Amino acid sequence: MSPLQGSVIESSSHKPHHKPSQAEKIFAGLFSYLFHPLFIPVYVIIFLTYIHPSAFTGFSEQGKNQSIIIILLNIVFFPLFSVILLKFLGFIDSIYLRTKKDRIIPYMACGIFFFWAYTVFREQLHYPLLLTSFILGIFLASSAGLIANIYYKISMHAIGVGGAVAFMVLLGVNTFEPMGVPISIATFVAGLVCTARLVISDHDPMEIVWGFSVGVVCQLIACWIIM
Repeated sequence: MSPLQGSVIESSSHKPHHKPSQAEKIFAGLFSYLFHPLFIPVYVIIFLTYIHPSAFTGFSEQGKNQSIIIILLNIVFFPLFSVILLKFLGFIDSIYLRTKKDRIIPYMACGIFFFWAYTVFREQLHYPLLLTSFILGIFLASSAGLIANIYYKISMHAIGVGGAVAFMVLLGVNTFEPMGVPISIATFVAGLVCTARLVISDHDPMEIVWGFSVGVVCQLIACWIIM
């Protein structure tokens, strides 16, 4: 094979990708921040607490607010603080966790906080089982992400939106409430977020697919354990 033929084959096997415009990058960045993996559980719990017609029946406003505070502390604040502290101490190179190496300790730290949140809700029997199941699914997903990270840098955003979509479906199945609109919204958001990660991150499509699959499967396993 001549060098010319080799260069032709190589160029045909590496077709140029679409270069996103500045507007596409802005919107992709906006969706990536708004639906960060740590924020998605908060949105789901707000829906479950204040919008779903029966999940938190009998809870006072104080009880609902307390639930949100527990989620904010254990699912958002402590994990974010841990990542910032790790960056400050030099254990990770970037708070954006772009490499597999950077993700190891944050995965472990988040797993600890997620498991603590699951333990809190599990021991408080007045909380709905579906909430406990969702938190357990988050813990399982972070654990699966840590194991997968050894071999493959799957998308953390896709794990988050995959879990949210699966939980909305399970919520409809277990409560027999009409969930068509929430499921549609969750699926639409998941599509936007996964597309955004393809636009502005170095993830390939299979890393997105595997991340979404991990989020779905972990919620299914959690529901099977709790329910």
